[in-house]
Amino acid sequence: MSSLPPSAGPRPKLGEILVKAGVLTPERLEDALKYQAETKLRIGECLVRLGYVRDEDVVRAVARQAGMPFVDVRKGAIPPETLAKVPKDVALDNNILPVKFDGASLVLAVTDPLAAFNLEHLRFLLGIEFKCALTTEEAMLEAFKRYYNAEKRDAKTVGETTRKTAVKEDDEGPVIRLVQQMLEDAVKARASDIHVEPMADRVRVRLRVDGVCKTVAEYPTSIQGAITSRLKLLGEMDLAEKRKPQDGRIAIKAVGKDVDIRVSLLPGSHGEALVMRLLDKTTGLVSLERLGLGGDDLRRFRKMIKRPNGIFLVTGPTGSGKTTTLYAALAELNRPDVKIITAENPVEYYLAGINQCQVKHQIGLDFVRILRAMLRQAPNIILVGEIRDRETAGIAVQAALTGHLVFSTLHTNDAPSALTRLIDMGVAPFLVSSAVCGVLAQRLMRTLCNRCKKAEVPTEMQIREAGGDPSAFVGKTIYAAVGCDDCNGTGYRGRCGIYELMEMGPAMRDAVFRKEPALKLAEIARTSGSMSTLRDDALRKVLGGASSLDEVLRVLSKESVTVLESL
Repeated sequence: MSSLPPSAGPRPKLGEILVKAGVLTPERLEDALKYQAETKLRIGECLVRLGYVRDEDVVRAVARQAGMPFVDVRKGAIPPETLAKVPKDVALDNNILPVKFDGASLVLAVTDPLAAFNLEHLRFLLGIEFKCALTTEEAMLEAFKRYYNAEKRDAKTVGETTRKTAVKEDDEGPVIRLVQQMLEDAVKARASDIHVEPMADRVRVRLRVDGVCKTVAEYPTSIQGAITSRLKLLGEMDLAEKRKPQDGRIAIKAVGKDVDIRVSLLPGSHGEALVMRLLDKTTGLVSLERLGLGGDDLRRFRKMIKRPNGIFLVTGPTGSGKTTTLYAALAELNRPDVKIITAENPVEYYLAGINQCQVKHQIGLDFVRILRAMLRQAPNIILVGEIRDRETAGIAVQAALTGHLVFSTLHTNDAPSALTRLIDMGVAPFLVSSAVCGVLAQRLMRTLCNRCKKAEVPTEMQIREAGGDPSAFVGKTIYAAVGCDDCNGTGYRGRCGIYELMEMGPAMRDAVFRKEPALKLAEIARTSGSMSTLRDDALRKVLGGASSLDEVLRVLSKESVTVLESL
């Protein structure tokens, strides 16, 4: 059995290897070393916990540090004759996996470089020479399930029966294929979400396409546990934990695309429900021109995001495209002479040249802690994923007032409500008035299928129900949804943004200082010409042929028409 090579000098440090390999920046290494001093954890664990590198990157670096080869046991297939060289119980008890046999010696995958010294007894047990290669714990776990249909055994359970696997041996292959097909079908359908919902008598699978949910499959409850366990395994979640919500992340390649999947698990009365958000890396990052902002709004938007300081807020419900808008703004501002730092939960897309920090509540790394730390990094632009409490709001406001441009999101129905929401959180009105430079409220509206949409002349009643002025539609051609094979009979294909961009002028700042209610702020914004509403933008897109009056009614409730008429 080969051992680690003798050292000809001091071994390179793990962090130095990762920096030299290009997967870690010196600044992030310094931040991880500070975190290590606080937690007393290993530097590799610190880097993974902070989200700076992947577990595989650390193991590859450890292998290089120890002078061992690295092997990914998830790739390819190990021949049965190679697996037969090591009995199953021996492999599980010692956490090893035979991966290659050249006729004379065997290559064993291990997860700890020290195992190379602790396996000498196996030479006599196996009667064969061998050497070790390093792999990750996650890869070893998957390999054990794939080749032995078993979990890894630790020192406490050697000789005992391994705990039940997530899926029965007869069902493992079909369930793996079923889950993979589910994910691929969702990508092909352009779905933004997959909902796996256990019910009393079945498991329902729905896809959200263009913002609308549609049932695509139903399965018997007998395979509910197998499907859930497979998805939890892929998402690196705790298989044994069934009482608490969990979050995970899956990276797959489907239909020729690299897709990141955010997994949210919620225990329910009939089992664990999962929602998977699909993030297509090839289409997720869009330019400002493709967002759907109108000519004047786009000009004002660019003007606001290029200010040297202030807070720019994007508001809207979950799934309305707020992150996409913020990323488009950051991509426009991302230059070598500008330092940009983000605090996100989670990091949805990785942007080259930008320092992105992942919130990790389980280790106390929340928005407040990241915000305080990033201000010591001398950034020009800061992105805070969401302002949800007084402390985060207070630090963001102080950052804006001390020369930083801050981007963030809030969950409010319209732009003026964002200002009153900050005040409700406990931020002083004069600080909100001084710090905020603009607010963008947005929604996503389905666009008509170009293949089957048909021209129509709307009635005055239809126009008024949608909140429009009938005189603006005189002599104009608009379109309605029909449905064809190209759009799966819906009449719509794709979505576009509708926006409400509010700029903070003198009148608005004065009204915020006086703590005027949201309705009064909306009136001031409209009459001063510093804001056009979501409905105004939606109707412009209807007149432009992009969408329909029915879609305006679906996205923007009739109640808001009454509110507008009262202003």
